[in-house]
Parts: sequence; C-alpha cells; structure tokens
Amino acid sequence: MSRLDDLRELPDRELLSAHCAGDPDAFGEIFRRHRDRMWALALRVTRDPDLAADAVQEAFIAAFRGGDSFRGEAAVTTWLHRIVVNSCLDRLRRVKPVVQLPDADLSVLADTHDHHHSVEVRLDVRAALEQLPEGQRMALILVDMHGLKIAEAASVLKVAEGTIKSRCARGRAAMVPLLEPPTSSEPSITPPPKEPMASP
Repeated sequence: MSRLDDLRELPDRELLSAHCAGDPDAFGEIFRRHRDRMWALALRVTRDPDLAADAVQEAFIAAFRGGDSFRGEAAVTTWLHRIVVNSCLDRLRRVKPVVQLPDADLSVLADTHDHHHSVEVRLDVRAALEQLPEGQRMALILVDMHGLKIAEAASVLKVAEGTIKSRCARGRAAMVPLLEPPTSSEPSITPPPKEPMASP
C-alpha cells in the first residue's frame, strides 16, 4: 500500500494533525476529500460561480496555513464550513450586493421525471432564498441544503443553537408564501367537446 493510500484511510482529524506535523501530502487528501462539498457550499452562499471559486481557493489556503487554529472542538468539516462561509461573506461584502443567479444545480427536491418542472422549482427556491435576510438564508443553506446539524451550523455561524433553530423556522415560514403558485383571476377556458366521428 502506498503512502497516499495510507492517507486515504485516515480520518480527517488525523490528517490535519499530520499536516500540522509537517506531512507534505496530508492536506492534499483533505482537499481532495472535501473540495466538491465546499464548492457547492460556496456556490449556494455567493450565487456566483466566479466568486465561489475565488472564495473556495482563499478558504483552502487559509485552512492550509491555519491548521494549528483547529482546536478539535468540532469536526474538521465544520471547521472547513466556517472558513468557507467566512471567505464567501468577505467576498460578497467587497462586491455589489446584486449578484446574478448562476445556472447551477441546487440539489433541491423535485420530480426527477420532469426536467422543466425541476428547473422551475430550483429557480423558485433560489429566488425565494434571495428574499430572506442573510441570517435566515445562511441557516437554511447549512441545515436544509447541506445537512449540517443544528450544533454544527451554530458553530459555523458562531451563534447559539437556539438562534439557528429560530432562523430556520422563520426562514421556512417566510418561504412558504413565496413558493406557492400564483392564483389566476382569469376564468378557466374549457375546450369545446369533440365532434362525434361519423360512422362509415
């Protein structure tokens, strides 16, 4: 078994410890293991592929350089989530607040047999999230879209667990009317009955 194979068997905490101890390959395995998830998180936070790419790059550089700052109080993934979220928010504060919606897949539950309906639902959810306050939007992204536990999301955002619960509840409640289909006041048009086919 090669050295890289050995690294792939190690849990995140041991990899980070090895990195801090000077192992030249350990952080590369952390990056390989978590880059896709962190990219998806950054894309959901920034809503812009270019900003997301820059934020992820900046976040992994910060994690590489600041491995000693990991205190072991949470999972390594929670630590990485916090670094990526902070990097995203820093970049968003530097740019104009109006950001174009990317053509990215948000992994929102939808009927997989109806592609057009699936796209519409994703666009509706994305647009609804845009209208929420930042705190509620971030809580929903972390808990509902990324599957973090309440305690993990609280650690990432550096707020109390009760605050996360409250923001999620308020955010979900606010999204319900935003996702309801519009009611049309126009009368429905009933197609005329088909003419019976003449018998031969």
